[in-house]
Amino acid sequence: MAKYEISPDVLRYYERFAEESRLADGPFRLEFERTREILDRLLPKPPATILDVGGAAGAYSAWLAERGYEVHLVDVTSRLVEQARKVSATLKNPIASLSVADARSLPQSARFADVVLLMGPLYHLTTEPDREAALLEAGRVLREHGLLIVAAISRYASALDGLARNLSTDPTFARMRNQDLVDGQHRNETSRIDYFTTAYFHRPEDLAREMRAAGFDEVTVLGVEGPGWLVGDFESRWNDVTTRNDMLAVARALEAEPSIVGASAHLLGIGRKTGS
Repeated sequence: MAKYEISPDVLRYYERFAEESRLADGPFRLEFERTREILDRLLPKPPATILDVGGAAGAYSAWLAERGYEVHLVDVTSRLVEQARKVSATLKNPIASLSVADARSLPQSARFADVVLLMGPLYHLTTEPDREAALLEAGRVLREHGLLIVAAISRYASALDGLARNLSTDPTFARMRNQDLVDGQHRNETSRIDYFTTAYFHRPEDLAREMRAAGFDEVTVLGVEGPGWLVGDFESRWNDVTTRNDMLAVARALEAEPSIVGASAHLLGIGRKTGS
């Protein structure tokens, strides 16, 4: 099995940052709700085999396992895999396996899964050859006609987040934001954990291109949140059923509109393996 380098910045970040509770907080709740909604629409019926690569503390794996899928979680961070193991122990239908491994070198055999979720690795692989390696590895473990769903961060996420939170008064953030817009290479040179960590931010069309280059067909890229994650009164809107449903409805209406897909903080690339 090939041995790959992992950014020390990324490993340190996930040792410090409470990724296990992120999706229950603030606008990330919109990301979680919309991602589950899209998965619910696209996934084959259970009991299909799903490989959740970059599954972290098991937020999606646990949800899918409870719905009757055979779910296998892989993550590069041992702390988060241990958190997922604890979550799995509470489930009526536990996660089938949990592994510490790199997305570019998975422990699963060829044609292992009906679905591969790459829900994070692609935005921490900052070079195109490394992202290609992860996509090719996903193709290896997918069965023929299997479904690949890839999460990415939008090229414009920092710029929009900076506007919403008035962060550009910090010159360091402004420099980081400007570099993101130039080439997508996100580097946090501060101690602020809310400025994220070493990452690559995709334009929607580049995510689609990378997936096609790795051999996937029927590729489409959807915006997850729409513009709702940017509203200043997110908490009050989310806590009201009517305004929450309105944010979700707008995200659905705009998810595939090319002129606004990149306004979402997160993208989902969807493709299918059609070769052998």
